[in-house]
Amino acid sequence: MRRILLTFCSVALILPLSAQKLSRTEKKIIASVEKYNQEAIAFLEKVVNINSGTLNLEGVKKVGSVFGEAFESIDFETRWIEMPLEMNRAGHLFAETTGNKGKKLLLIGHLDTVFEEDSPFQKFERINDSIAKAPGGNDMKGGNVIVLYALKALHENGLLDDAQIIVAFTGDEESTGKPLEISRKDLVEVAKRSDVALGFETSTGFNYATVARRGASGWALEVGGKRAHSSGVFSDRVGAGAIFEMSRILHQFYTDVKGDDLLTFNPGILMGGTFVDFDEKTSKGEVFGKSNVVAQKAIARGGLRFISEEQKERAREKMREIVAQNLPKTSASISFTDSYPAMEPTAGNKKLLERLNQVSLDLGQGQVLPYDPGRRGAADVSFVAAYVDCLDGLGTMGSGAHTPEETVNLKTIEDLTKRTAILIYRLINE
Repeated sequence: MRRILLTFCSVALILPLSAQKLSRTEKKIIASVEKYNQEAIAFLEKVVNINSGTLNLEGVKKVGSVFGEAFESIDFETRWIEMPLEMNRAGHLFAETTGNKGKKLLLIGHLDTVFEEDSPFQKFERINDSIAKAPGGNDMKGGNVIVLYALKALHENGLLDDAQIIVAFTGDEESTGKPLEISRKDLVEVAKRSDVALGFETSTGFNYATVARRGASGWALEVGGKRAHSSGVFSDRVGAGAIFEMSRILHQFYTDVKGDDLLTFNPGILMGGTFVDFDEKTSKGEVFGKSNVVAQKAIARGGLRFISEEQKERAREKMREIVAQNLPKTSASISFTDSYPAMEPTAGNKKLLERLNQVSLDLGQGQVLPYDPGRRGAADVSFVAAYVDCLDGLGTMGSGAHTPEETVNLKTIEDLTKRTAILIYRLINE
């Protein structure tokens, strides 16, 4: 059913929509975006060249400071929200204007990247006039720059008066601080006093946006067996051993849980033997065992992706049932940890996509269609999806995100900023 709904949405948007003329005010916004485009690219280069790997707390804060000064220059009030020292996360930058006109907007980005201080990939480098290699330039400092310069164009034309716009740039999206109740508390609070959230994560294509993202959950499986000489395996006295029990469970996960549309789960770590020592913090471990000894311990760690809370709970219950059906002389337990909630494909999200699509048509940029949520990871916008209508994937285009080959497409920044600026203008004037 979920896939049918998304397909229907796609078909509906393929139907031709009439382009409208841009208003005189909107043409002024476009002119401002064009005027500042080269400045925007230079600003992107500046912030890319400041390392802000998630664990480089000073670097994340420095990038936040640069953006903070830029937002203050267009009359936003900014605040830096520190995280507790024990969380080992830098904090978040929030910038805000206040008012009651039109929709109350929340614009979401993140300051951190996956490239830590010891990464050899550190600097912005132009490949040609269109493409630059840039650590975190695509994911997602480019999206942050689109937010800043769309708002700068609106500010220059005096169009932000009496509008509530909150910019929330988190400092730990790539490795979210725990507990989530603290690291995402401020983001949820501002969502509760907003109407719409726009996420500027990496674009999945010039003519796509995201109306749904799957949530993410972790699971941990612990299995025990009776340690004994392998000659006794399968006997009433020894039973099956931990590794056979683990194999049974994972196989039944595959056969009995798999199949729900947009639900996936993956065992990323598997260890078993006589003794198992696994470090959760480093995801490294040691195993000792012998081929003539029945394994007494096995562990697995995995992830679960889902499109709704209902789907998540249904999958978890099936997994618990399978785990409880133990082979002889074995035991097993499974636990779950929440990470990102799902951003479901709601009617409100689809309506936002229609608004963006109309903006794109009016700009002569073509139709914007919903992107397949099965091909997108989780993001900060998911934490606010229960409170506001959401649209994501509005950031820069590029390739190779999270790799030393990450690029950002400089030629599309101007058009994407125009699209964002006009969408914001129309929403705050509804």
